[in-house]
Amino acid sequence: MRTIFIVMLLSSLFISAKRNNEVAPLKLALLKYGGGGDWYANPTSLTNLAKFCNRELKTIFDVNYATVEAGSAEIFNFPFVHMTGHGNVVFSDLDAQNLRQYLIAGGFLHVDDNYGMDPFVRPSLKKLFPEAELIELPYSHPLYHQKFDFPTGLPKIHKHDNKAPQGFGLFYEGRMVVFYSYECDLGDGWEDPEVHKDPEEVRLQALRMGANLVQFAFTQ
Repeated sequence: MRTIFIVMLLSSLFISAKRNNEVAPLKLALLKYGGGGDWYANPTSLTNLAKFCNRELKTIFDVNYATVEAGSAEIFNFPFVHMTGHGNVVFSDLDAQNLRQYLIAGGFLHVDDNYGMDPFVRPSLKKLFPEAELIELPYSHPLYHQKFDFPTGLPKIHKHDNKAPQGFGLFYEGRMVVFYSYECDLGDGWEDPEVHKDPEEVRLQALRMGANLVQFAFTQ
């Protein structure tokens, strides 16, 4: 099984992150998947999240994020992969095997329903981990209490169906390998202000929750 090189750098990223080239900048990654869904939605999201994390968490992310295919070996170079879209999601057998290996080896996948993704992403995640179930996280979960405190869980960024936002975790041997944000739309909140014209406080809540996700993924 491949080993993600970045696992060895986790402590340096959050404990001794320096801007003097002692530690090479890391990149967040966007997942490209099959099925016709718009995996490329929210093109400014990860850049803004990286900038926010660099400022608030003192990370050293390259603000130019990577795009990786689900079945590519390149995914093993990125510790945090973000997945979004509005429609169909299809993982081939190769995609599923590769993503499973990536997650077992130490990777982390954040799936953000951009509205309409839910009925497709759930069976796709089941293909990755048929032995596991998505579990709704309680408000007391550490993910909601990293640098920023969210005592009632995920913030509501966009209305969608006016349902309460929910955060689900998928666990492998006790470690969360996937976090699924539903009825929330964090990625929209990370976009440039002029894209969705969200109030600044709403954008700030989305970015703070995103920073919590990154911090949790690297330090759990």
